[in-house]
Amino acid sequence: MSRPPSRTADEGRSASDDSERAETAGSGARDRLAEGAMGGVVATLVMTAYRLPVSRSLPPTARFWSKFVAGGRPEDQPLPALALHLLYGAGAGAAFGLLAPRPSDASATPGTGSDARTDDADETARLEAVGLLAGVGYALALSAFGERALLDRLLDVDLDSDERLVFHAGHVVYGLALGTWVGSRTGDRR
Repeated sequence: MSRPPSRTADEGRSASDDSERAETAGSGARDRLAEGAMGGVVATLVMTAYRLPVSRSLPPTARFWSKFVAGGRPEDQPLPALALHLLYGAGAGAAFGLLAPRPSDASATPGTGSDARTDDADETARLEAVGLLAGVGYALALSAFGERALLDRLLDVDLDSDERLVFHAGHVVYGLALGTWVGSRTGDRR
C-alpha cells in the first residue's frame, strides 16, 4: 500500500497566511518608521536643549533657511530654523527606525515560566543596548555627513574647533536619545 505524499509546512500554507504575513510585515515597517520619526523628534529636542545654551546659536538650519528660502540673517529665522531642524531630525529618525536592530525570529518565540521572563528581560536589555550603540554610530555618521556635505559644501561654513566639538557632541546626544528611544520600543513589537 502506498502512502500519500507528505506535505511540507510551506505547501500547507494558504494564500491568506501569505497575505497576513505580508500585511504584518508592512505594518511592522510602518510601526518602525513611526517610532523612528517620533524618536527623531524627541532626540532633536534633547539635542537642541543641549546645544542652544552651549553654542548660544541656532542650528545650521537657520543658515540654510536664510540662504535658500527667506534671505536675511540666520539669527532672524529662529522658528523656521527650529521647525526645519525638527523635520530633519524626524526624517533621520524614521530612517533609523527602519534600519535599527530588531528581535530575531528565534527571540520572538515566547518561552514559558520564570526562565522565559529572564530570557525576555535579557533580550530587552540587549536590544536597548544595541539600539543605543547603533543610535550613536548612526548619529556620528549623520554628523560627519552634515559637516562635510551640508556645512562645508552646501552652506560654505567652516567650523572652528570649538564649534566642531559642539556640533559632533550634539549629534552624539541625538544618537543616545534616538537609540534609546527606538531600542526601548523594539522589544514591544515581538
